[in-house]
Amino acid sequence: MTRLRWPNWLRRDLVLLFVQRALRSLTQAYLIVIVPIYFARLGFSAVAIGVLFTASAISSALLTAAVGLLADRYGRKLFLILLSLLTALGGLVFALSSNFLILLLAAAVSTVGRGGGAGSGGAWGPFFPAEQALLAEQAGEQNRTAVFSVVSFVGVLAGAIGSLIALVPTALLNWLGLSLVAGDRLLFALTAGLGIVMAIVVLPVRERALTEPPSAGPKGRLVPLSPQTVNLVLRFATTNFTTGLAVGFLGPLLVYWFHARYGVDAAAIGTLFFVINLATAPSYLTAPRLARMLGAVNTVVITRALSVVLLALQVLMPTYLLAAALYLARMIVNTLSNPVRQSYVMGIVEPRERASAAGLSSLPSQVAGSASPALAGYLMQTVSLNLPIVLAAFFQLINTLLYYLFFRHIHPSEEKEAGGWPDDGPP
Repeated sequence: MTRLRWPNWLRRDLVLLFVQRALRSLTQAYLIVIVPIYFARLGFSAVAIGVLFTASAISSALLTAAVGLLADRYGRKLFLILLSLLTALGGLVFALSSNFLILLLAAAVSTVGRGGGAGSGGAWGPFFPAEQALLAEQAGEQNRTAVFSVVSFVGVLAGAIGSLIALVPTALLNWLGLSLVAGDRLLFALTAGLGIVMAIVVLPVRERALTEPPSAGPKGRLVPLSPQTVNLVLRFATTNFTTGLAVGFLGPLLVYWFHARYGVDAAAIGTLFFVINLATAPSYLTAPRLARMLGAVNTVVITRALSVVLLALQVLMPTYLLAAALYLARMIVNTLSNPVRQSYVMGIVEPRERASAAGLSSLPSQVAGSASPALAGYLMQTVSLNLPIVLAAFFQLINTLLYYLFFRHIHPSEEKEAGGWPDDGPP
């Protein structure tokens, strides 16, 4: 009988970070389904839902930038704990109130209902810069892409379970006669509890003290990043701006698009997202091998180009099953690039500047994504239900072209050490 062998890089601290990612992905998976439909059940319009997500996106942008700038100085683990507690607070408010302004404020503070969607593995929002830097520190250079792939794999499997949890309100209605709104509120209460557990899980993680952190100047003043990191951050910021526009048009209102276009409910969409999470899980484990074969940049560019084509075709589908099948195919292709892209950022910047680089480079994505949900809601309600999906495909195409233009000659350390990926010059 063959014994199960764990990878030699799998240590306790990585396991704890994997557990926290799993819990976060689980909550995001059901919240991204039930939040927009919950607001629709309360009688709010598509524009109101878009405004809610816009407020959440603006807050997420500010929090992401703050975490990126401060985590390298005060510790990445500290911010993972604080953000987990904010998630708990947001879930509690959603469970107790139906006032739009109060919910708007709670969503903004906690980013409840925001997430990368099915198949994203939970790599999204203010948690991102602190978690990515901490994972890279624990992984080491040669194992970094494998670690990022496994944490995404863990996240997407947990997301599959979370997608099934989105079916709970419908099940409670059928079995106990409990209203759908009451069922949604039970899940918000669950979010509050899981947020507390997320904070507790990460407490034992050991973090190395960073010597001469980039943000620590004399008497605590902030000092600039290194010129090379600034150059890279500007490039990532430019590409991420177009990503933010695409995500803003697609992500927050995609559930509403399925609901309005095909008349499906949260149970059907939750089932779809469950299937997507299961189907995309193997892609994350395939990503490191694909990156070794094609190179990190080529892997990102090729998979995103295919994703653009599939997304553009989605609006042409006449039935929900066909649209769902195409979206499933698109997510399988798209997820191949996620861990590779995340590992690539960590691999080409100085270790002591990783959280700052992750936070600052993702800020334009957050800013761009903050305005587009409200605009997407307006376009869906007044112009065309399909127009935001088409715009999302267009901006993702621009992102793909820019990514290739900016990074085709810049290779991470593990590719240069392997030989055959020469660096064609400084970034």
